[in-house]
Amino acid sequence: MNSKFLLPVIIFITLFIATIIILIILNIRRKQKFKRTIEDLDLEKNKVIGVPVLSELSKVRELVKTDDLKQKLTDWDETFKEIKEGGIDTLTDLITEADFLVDRKDYKNAMKKIANIEMNLESIRHKTNILLDEIKVITKSEERNRSVITKLKAIFRECENKYERIKKDYGPLSESIESEFIKIDKDFKKFESYMDRNDYVSVEKIVVNLDNEIAKLKDYLDKTPDLILMATMMIPNKIEETKTAYFRMQRDGYPLDYLNVEYNIKEIQEKVAKIIDNLKEFKLDNADIELKTMLEYFNTMFNNFDKERESKDIFRENIKKLKKKIEGVNKVVYDIYIQMDDIKTTYDLSETEISKFSIINKNLEKINEDYKALFEHGKGKTFAYSKLVEELDGLNSRLTRLQDDLDYRLKSITSMKDDESRAKEQLNMIQNLLIQSKNKLKDYKIPVIPNSYFIELDEAGEAIREIIKELAKKPIVIKILNIRVDTARDLVFKIYNKTNDIVKSVITCENLITYGNRYRTTYKEIDDALTIAEDLFRKGKYSQSMETSIKAISTVDDSFKSKFNIEK
Repeated sequence: MNSKFLLPVIIFITLFIATIIILIILNIRRKQKFKRTIEDLDLEKNKVIGVPVLSELSKVRELVKTDDLKQKLTDWDETFKEIKEGGIDTLTDLITEADFLVDRKDYKNAMKKIANIEMNLESIRHKTNILLDEIKVITKSEERNRSVITKLKAIFRECENKYERIKKDYGPLSESIESEFIKIDKDFKKFESYMDRNDYVSVEKIVVNLDNEIAKLKDYLDKTPDLILMATMMIPNKIEETKTAYFRMQRDGYPLDYLNVEYNIKEIQEKVAKIIDNLKEFKLDNADIELKTMLEYFNTMFNNFDKERESKDIFRENIKKLKKKIEGVNKVVYDIYIQMDDIKTTYDLSETEISKFSIINKNLEKINEDYKALFEHGKGKTFAYSKLVEELDGLNSRLTRLQDDLDYRLKSITSMKDDESRAKEQLNMIQNLLIQSKNKLKDYKIPVIPNSYFIELDEAGEAIREIIKELAKKPIVIKILNIRVDTARDLVFKIYNKTNDIVKSVITCENLITYGNRYRTTYKEIDDALTIAEDLFRKGKYSQSMETSIKAISTVDDSFKSKFNIEK
């Protein structure tokens, strides 16, 4: 019993001791980690402000021969002192505080302090790197600038060689280019002078200046031959060609004042002269775009000349066509006005329709006036032909719209005439149909005709008389006339179809009774049924008579239905 109780106690104590040992080990390791981090930060601090900056400052002290460099060295020493005293000393204090917090196992505040150290360290490193880069500009100046100058001299010699090869292509710019060569050559000599005196501040400036000047010179030499070609050859040639074409066309009677050719040429000549003056001062600006725009202007001008020549022929041809077209429309409108009284008497035209013809006439008068003015302008050569063609097209469009409107109004009148003629044709046709219907009833001896038939016959006759009345009226109201014709036609067709149906029914009844007579002597039932059918026939009940006959005959003969087209 005691041994069973003792075992768990031993296990518990063992686990407790093991846990304490593990915690102690972890705490030791954590402390060691923080210590290593602090040591690393201290090492980084020493590297930041250590040998590199001091070494580079020592090199500068050996090179100092000018006041400018001496001033720069003083500034750098001051900056280094500020970094060391203002940054490094503060950083040292922070590292000491962090180490103290770790010893006290205040790891939370230690972590914050380490983060602060890292930010300060990065700031000092950034300032130190800037200082180091500024110092190296001087300490490595000779090697770097010698290399740059060697390359610049090679490019400069290429520029000189290129200039000598195509010197004539630079025309009026030669003097300015040669002066630039002399100036750059002097700058190369200045570079050597500054290097001999260890005036590295001035060396930096002269190298940058040479780099810019040679790059600008190279670009200038590449671009200016084309610019000079345009300014001294192509544009002057275009000017002469344009002047020649312009004066010839003026001599031939083309009004070209609207193009302002002489003024524009003068402006272009002044602009070209200004561009050349700017090029002499090495100002490229937008010379390429401006010169190309000028050349494009001359191309446009020649297109305008061609357009004027073409427009002259188009105008002369189209003005004749328009004259013929206007004369045709004038004649139509004149004929309408001559017949207008008769038209108003014959047809019921509204005031609106009549007024529209007046509007067409007024518009046509305006078109006639504009045509005469346009013809006179073309004859007097007071306006450019291209402008006259535009006006001519506009006038033609107006006349076309007027023609369309006129055609629509004429169709309205023509439609009235057509409706009148069609009404007369329809009248003759339906009168003939009505006569045919009456004659058909006379040809067949029909026992009884329904009273409704005579009522419809009277209605059809009355509708025909209404058509005759409308045709006799002056002016004719076409809308009412068409209604009368449609009504009469429908009624007459109804009578015509009803007549055919009655006649067909009568004939069928008679034929069925006649066909059934063959069975009367044999079958009493059929005889009785046919007697009833005959009685119904005499009373005018044709449908009932047919049904009675068909039913009786079907009892003994089913084949008769096909003979009479009766559905089975």
